[in-house]
Amino acid sequence: MAATGVLLVAVMIAGVSIGPVTLGWWEVLHALVDADSPDSPLVRDVRAPRVVVAGVVGAALAGVGAVMQAVFRNPLADPGITGVASGAAVGAVVVLVSGTTVLGSASVPLGAFAGAAVAALSLLLVARMRADASPVAFVLVGITVGSFCSAVTAALVANAPTDSAVRSVMFWVNGDLTSRTWTDVWLSLPPILLGAAVLVSRHRVLDALLLGEPTATSMGVDVRREQLVLLLAGALVTGAAVAVTGVIAFVGLVVPHAVRLVLGTRHRILLPASMLSGAIFLILTDLAARMLFDPVVLQTGTVAALVGSPVFAWLVLRSGSHQADAA
Repeated sequence: MAATGVLLVAVMIAGVSIGPVTLGWWEVLHALVDADSPDSPLVRDVRAPRVVVAGVVGAALAGVGAVMQAVFRNPLADPGITGVASGAAVGAVVVLVSGTTVLGSASVPLGAFAGAAVAALSLLLVARMRADASPVAFVLVGITVGSFCSAVTAALVANAPTDSAVRSVMFWVNGDLTSRTWTDVWLSLPPILLGAAVLVSRHRVLDALLLGEPTATSMGVDVRREQLVLLLAGALVTGAAVAVTGVIAFVGLVVPHAVRLVLGTRHRILLPASMLSGAIFLILTDLAARMLFDPVVLQTGTVAALVGSPVFAWLVLRSGSHQADAA
């Protein structure tokens, strides 16, 4: 854990240092401390907020992924399973297609967060309508919400007034960190910290849920109530993360799966390790998106999918071969 924390700091400094104009580590630290430094605008206003957003969102998605995989006892579960990401996409697309700029640069993130909130409220509505709501019911609601939101998004894009609006929508839906500002950090950080605190505090509950509902109940866990709390907290974190970056896949799927193979299933260690690793993964992914094909810049979500899909395939094959050897 300590080594991972040190690695995260090193990766963040590298993310701020490396770019079309590469700076030394000392120059980066000097620019952060001294506002009069000639490199200060580049470091403080352009690269630093982008790296911080990548770290916060990467940690959020990986942490929620670890929780969803425990709640559903399925290593293929990810933060998008509740449909909140799809709801955020609709909110953002509405703002982009309509051209609304009432709230300035915060218009798209706030629109996305509003869409995510509506999707999360649908989960709460299911919980209130069905006292015995199970994770399966939430998955079905998530699939329903996701399908409905995809249809709404397609309809909005098909009727977009300009080609530039369509490009903006496609750019956002695929996930990217271009032009992130400190406003995005302050918009996403409070709900992510609140939701993450709830998730981490439930590490013993998550360990019990992995043993199955009957065993967890015998250990004194109110399974239905805890599942609802975990799902809603996960929805809050996912919505806040997606609101500022768009939909970035594979972070919440690959990272906790890989960390679990290395460190085991105890969530007291698994959750913070997944969050730190998710932050590292997304910062490096964003750095690759900026520099891999310079001067051509790829979207962060595109690079995450290009890296995450083969890595996840390798992890699945590796775990399958180990199970076969054990048998």
